[in-house]
Amino acid sequence: MKQVEIVTTAILLSWVVVVIMLERRFPYRKGLPFFREGFWTDLVLYTLVQSFFLKIIIFDYIILPLDQHFSFSKLNFVTGWPVWVQVLFFLITHDFYIYWFHRWQHHSPVLWRTHEAHHSGKQVDWLAGSRSHAVEILINQTIEFAPIILLGADPVVVPIKALIDAVWGIWIHSNVDVKSGRLQYFFNGPEMHLWHHADHQEVYHANFSTKFAFWDWMFGTAYLPGHKPDKWGLYYAFPKDYFMQHVFSVKRFDDRELQRRYPFYRRYQLFLPVLGRRLRTLAKRRGPGSTPVVTTDTNPSRVSA
Repeated sequence: MKQVEIVTTAILLSWVVVVIMLERRFPYRKGLPFFREGFWTDLVLYTLVQSFFLKIIIFDYIILPLDQHFSFSKLNFVTGWPVWVQVLFFLITHDFYIYWFHRWQHHSPVLWRTHEAHHSGKQVDWLAGSRSHAVEILINQTIEFAPIILLGADPVVVPIKALIDAVWGIWIHSNVDVKSGRLQYFFNGPEMHLWHHADHQEVYHANFSTKFAFWDWMFGTAYLPGHKPDKWGLYYAFPKDYFMQHVFSVKRFDDRELQRRYPFYRRYQLFLPVLGRRLRTLAKRRGPGSTPVVTTDTNPSRVSA
């Protein structure tokens, strides 16, 4: 397993570098800065901190106790299958679930509260997929990995599935101008998913697929016009701070009113840009042409649809 983790980490890091290079060479949206708004929030708080804690909660405090209590994995439902069949099986079944849950999130006012953070970015790139509400990740990743473990899949299926999730999530959110042709009817990519993140009314309920685009074409939710969107993100004001984004999902508030009423919150908001500038300075000191530091964990909670 250690060797598998090393290989998957190397593949993921290599893929991040490749996608960043593609974004610079073939940008879907020209002029998008690398250190765009929310970059450090997405990288540090969503990608590193949130993923670390949610991984512990999901595997150690939900899935493991379930298996210890019910011993489902000892029944070996899928143990005899070839590993590639197991991976393909869980890829397709989970992607089918994600399509419908994702679609439900866009139709349910309650579930939308757990998904709106993912759509809040007005500049979408390879890292944007990591911005997902903790409750959304908790639900989706538990439903994703619990069957793999409880049905007795080969242990290697978890890191392989996680790697595929991360690679695909980075790709569909990447700022890469690509035309997939007929492949777009089968496999999802930035061509369709960047439209899903657009602030255009016609796509508020379209392009829900994550990996396999045929779900959208099959169920009539595909949208792929011949032009590009001109704006992304939400049509309403949304907090930029990680913690306030989670608070906003429970209690709506006006950010300016909070700053007026609570001096400590105003000071906190003034501190964030200073921190961002210092982080950008540190990144630039690494030298010209150097690759920004990225996570090495293939935990799929870093990416979302």
